[in-house]
Amino acid sequence: MYALTNSLVVLPDSPGGVLAGRRVPHHDPKIIDHSSGRPWLIGHWAAENLVVADAGGVRVAVFGECPIGPEQLTAAAAGIRTPSDLDALARTLPGSAHLIASVHGRVRFQGTLTGTRQVCTARLDGITIASDRADTLAVMIDAEPDEDMLAVNIACQQLIPPLSERTWWRGVRRIAPDSYLLLDGEDRARPVRWWTPPEPDLSIAEGSGQVRAALREAVAWRRPTRGRLSADLSGGMDSTSLCFLAAEHTPNLLIFRRTGSSAINDDPFYAGEAAKLLDRADYIHLQSEDGPKVFEPPYILPDTEAPHALTRGVNTMDHQIQELVRRGATLHLAGHGGDELFSGGAGYLHTLLRRNPLRALRDLRVRRALGRWPLGSTMVALATGASLSSWWRHTADHLTDPPPPPNAPQLGWAYPLRITPWATADAVHTARRVLRDIADEAVPLADDRGQHEALTYLRFAGPLFRQLCRTYANGGLRLDLPYLDDRVIEAALAVRCEERFNPWHYKPLLAAAMRGQVPDLILDRRTKGEYDSEVENALNQHVPDLLELFADSALATRGLIDVDALRRYLYTPVGGADDDPAPNLEMTMGCELWLRQVATVRVKL
Repeated sequence: MYALTNSLVVLPDSPGGVLAGRRVPHHDPKIIDHSSGRPWLIGHWAAENLVVADAGGVRVAVFGECPIGPEQLTAAAAGIRTPSDLDALARTLPGSAHLIASVHGRVRFQGTLTGTRQVCTARLDGITIASDRADTLAVMIDAEPDEDMLAVNIACQQLIPPLSERTWWRGVRRIAPDSYLLLDGEDRARPVRWWTPPEPDLSIAEGSGQVRAALREAVAWRRPTRGRLSADLSGGMDSTSLCFLAAEHTPNLLIFRRTGSSAINDDPFYAGEAAKLLDRADYIHLQSEDGPKVFEPPYILPDTEAPHALTRGVNTMDHQIQELVRRGATLHLAGHGGDELFSGGAGYLHTLLRRNPLRALRDLRVRRALGRWPLGSTMVALATGASLSSWWRHTADHLTDPPPPPNAPQLGWAYPLRITPWATADAVHTARRVLRDIADEAVPLADDRGQHEALTYLRFAGPLFRQLCRTYANGGLRLDLPYLDDRVIEAALAVRCEERFNPWHYKPLLAAAMRGQVPDLILDRRTKGEYDSEVENALNQHVPDLLELFADSALATRGLIDVDALRRYLYTPVGGADDDPAPNLEMTMGCELWLRQVATVRVKL
């Protein structure tokens, strides 16, 4: 289980680090030493995924998907005197990768801005150790699953940072994505914040060129060393843009399309129109009836790091991966992260109203019309100066309230959380306690409310897409997500929130960046593909299978779910988006399968 490709443990340069290295649970691992000769990096990785440079007492490693070569990295390492000197390299490093350094006995370990590349840490016999995987550290320190995380996620579904950035193992914690872990000697370790978001002060006219350049670079160097490059073509702006960028450098691009059965889903039309212009590419075109449906068994998720949040479509995804691999694909591009980066809510109005009230009121009129927000509650929501901490406390106090009406103004720090219908009273009690604890530590991720909201979306989605990348890797296909590259994110965040999230246009910044590269038909599209009816139909078909899964539930044994309540809810017809059980069910399934897998692995160990 722990002989994982592209996973490593990072050790301090100390005698204790040597002893900790003997507890790394990888079988026959690779080892990279500090300059002192003590073990530094231990794990498994493909040769092309780790680049190491040596400059005297300094060693620097880039671990992941990044086009930097040994000569460039060696040149960068030559000027390093302290771990903080790596900031300059970190701010220019393309791709998606960890940056790790051993600098005269001190270690710096950092991931990416969204957490797709994460840093986890734990204490072992008084020594701080680190890894990119929480479960690896959990094995080393013999950690137990964190029942607080189970309870709060069962009760409230998926949560936003900082709660969503906790690990699922007691004694193992994650470093915030804007910080690196500094191991300073035998027993001194601390997070150091090295990154702050750019001020969003560019117009779209000024910033779209930077976004376009960042995206073109992010796609251009992503070429497989063997096999073929493939890409999703859903018909949406995100995936279609990547396809046109990739086609510039890849004459034999392999494009994947899936046509759903929903009559109101217009994705297939736009995908077909884009495909006519990508005439040099080859295609894999699957219909909705090809392969397993969502929520179709078997229900198996062999991952012990954290519960999988995307459970309903894992078998469908595996089928698609197999089709791509069969056609020779070894590297696949997908548009995940585009929604989080280029779509936004109305949170920016809080800041804009105080800076440019006329523009804020103009935007507000459009959003009120689109959402049918009542004037009174809208103005109250805008006028309130409630802090992020108070939002978490209010959420804890009102967990069991009815859901807000569909036309409630969405102007809070996040969408109000409500209790999952099958959560037990114990789970609710624990969830309230955890949310109140979070209130004590929650701070905005940026001064601008819209920038905070954007970072919240990105940092929530990063770990989910990290799991998705592992699902692809298990099927023999590397998945890359250019929209989540640090440099792409920085370019987008530099544009004013009111222009980035302009309610008159759909993803206006991406449309401006891709104008002339992607057909106007795609960039001027104002709709988004609708798959709810497919999900609802598949869920109704597989209710008996799901209830069989929970017949001997590990969650019920722990007192976290009421299986009878779950059964009643699944047999109740869905009454609209607010009553849709699918999102809550996915997290509950993920927690159930994770607990079972953890127990199985522990027995084997």
